[in-house]
Amino acid sequence: MNLQKRVAFLFLNLHFYARAVPQDDSIIQHVCLSGGNYTQNSTYQKNLNTILSSLSENVDEYGFYNASIGQDSDRVSAVVLCRGDVELNLCRGCVKDAARKIVQQCPDRKVAYGWYVKCLIYFSNENIIGSMSSDTLSLPCNNQNATQPAKFNQDLRSMLDRLLSEATQGGPFLKFAAGNTSAPDLNTIYALVQCTPDLSAQGCSDCLTAAFGALSAAQCVDRVGAIVLTRSCNFRYENYRFFNYTLIEPPLPLPQSGKDDRTIPTVVIILVPIAVVLMLLAICNFVVLTKRQKQKAKKGVKTMEDTSSLCEIKSVESLQYDLDTIRAATNNFSEANKLGQGGFGVVYKGQLADGIEIAVKRLSGNSQQGDLEFKNEVVLVARLHHRNLVRLHGFCLEGRERILVYEFVPNGSLDKLLFDPIKRGCLNWERRYKIIIGIAKGLVYMHEDSRLRIIHRDLKANNILLDGNMNPKIGDFGMARLFALDETQGSTSRVVGTYGYMAPEYAMHGHFSTKSDVFSFGVLVLEIVTGRRNTSFRYEESAQDLLSYVWIQWQNWTASTVIDQMLRGVSSPVHEIMKCIHIGLLCVQDNVADRPTMGEIVLMLSSSSLSLAVPSRPAFFVHNIITAGTVDNTEASRNEVSCTEFYPR
Repeated sequence: MNLQKRVAFLFLNLHFYARAVPQDDSIIQHVCLSGGNYTQNSTYQKNLNTILSSLSENVDEYGFYNASIGQDSDRVSAVVLCRGDVELNLCRGCVKDAARKIVQQCPDRKVAYGWYVKCLIYFSNENIIGSMSSDTLSLPCNNQNATQPAKFNQDLRSMLDRLLSEATQGGPFLKFAAGNTSAPDLNTIYALVQCTPDLSAQGCSDCLTAAFGALSAAQCVDRVGAIVLTRSCNFRYENYRFFNYTLIEPPLPLPQSGKDDRTIPTVVIILVPIAVVLMLLAICNFVVLTKRQKQKAKKGVKTMEDTSSLCEIKSVESLQYDLDTIRAATNNFSEANKLGQGGFGVVYKGQLADGIEIAVKRLSGNSQQGDLEFKNEVVLVARLHHRNLVRLHGFCLEGRERILVYEFVPNGSLDKLLFDPIKRGCLNWERRYKIIIGIAKGLVYMHEDSRLRIIHRDLKANNILLDGNMNPKIGDFGMARLFALDETQGSTSRVVGTYGYMAPEYAMHGHFSTKSDVFSFGVLVLEIVTGRRNTSFRYEESAQDLLSYVWIQWQNWTASTVIDQMLRGVSSPVHEIMKCIHIGLLCVQDNVADRPTMGEIVLMLSSSSLSLAVPSRPAFFVHNIITAGTVDNTEASRNEVSCTEFYPR
């Protein structure tokens, strides 16, 4: 059936009626489809009521949520999507109202749609999550005709094509774009386009292209405004501004190979202070290392956070911001700019006067992180320059304020995606493999390529941040330690980190080395492959830890069963996934000497022909499955959980 006939067919069956574009608080259309009826007080109705009541509170900051509940014939799936320029509280209000009204308008129906100007809702007894439909179900038109239809339509189509390109680049959470263009007779055309974020870029493009084509098959041609709605995408245009400009964030631009006129002065501004900082750091490093060599025999291994703090903090004074600048960038630390909160304080999004977006980590007054730890993080991160490490722009020390200013990383921390049953669907194997390799390369730089050997000591999914292209960046260096290049290991009486990621020699005896980070990396790899968190892993009725579970399956030649269900299918290379499981098990071996170095791991990941060693039993292997509900706190009492929960997006 061609597009014109399909649209006409839908109009006939849905009792479509054209009218003036509705006001923002009114419903555009509701559709009760013939997917069957449910009976009162049935399991299906209970599941439907449960899922509809949960939609509003679970809508994310991007205005999207989908969920499924129940089994077989009682299964209910639901999708809600708010317009990309709608504030979160208004979005949730619209979804709540829509969830209430849709069951009133379509009583006893198993499949129904409802569209408001600000949101849409869709539920079904079939699995609709991740599916695409370009069937046009509603086209309300503005009653006014364009005075110069040919020129108006040409300008409109040009802008819609541009917005389509922007929306498809919007990433896995928000595929939305809006803008305006000049129209005949000194008028302006305003338009927005949007796809559900679970669509691929190509799927979004296909859906919007079909939606654009629906205009020519309906009575909306030559009108100065219209709304085209489908289950997977929608667009609207008017001759007046109908959307909120202040809440529209354009998609991150793709990397450009060219350079503009500001490149040279920008490079100069950046390189001059860096050169000064490096010179001062070299002097301070010489003083610190000399002092450490004298004290080493009596006090063992020391770190830069324990010595020469005055020299260290002066060496990065050129990176210091004044408090007024930080306040202006974050709108005086407004709640609207808040990204996350942890034991060390709050993280805010900010924008400097030159337009650079930043993540501001404001340490709390009662934070357990002392001056030495604060200075340690400044000195450490300021000297690290690698694409897989979070970049520190600077810091602020005024009065009681201690603030770190980082680059803004738009896609947040890995754990927010990986362990979310819905959002982890955007992490296909290609992206997960890219994340694994990126983390490995960042650790190689820290362990082998930087001027000092750096041990992170708190590597976990929370501390892996994802940029606009899903490139991983290791963050949170408040617990890191430095070694001179000729030093290989150290010890401490203060064990810090997160239980489940710490190597056994560190958790039990305080001994740490580059192999401690290798162990944490191995845990992280197995989490990425399985989509399961090691620190809260449960398998059926057991409290078995993730490492033990993977090891048992590996021994039984059934390791493929641990792969995240999201990755199972023809599009995922099983041999590559199995190689990562193999590497993960090599990293978490009990014997420190058996674990590979990060340099060797990068070689393993990049080579398709390299033979891998046979892994031995992982550390903390559970010989007998522990009964669910029992917890052994013997070792947990020794560990200080990392207080730094840094969530810049």
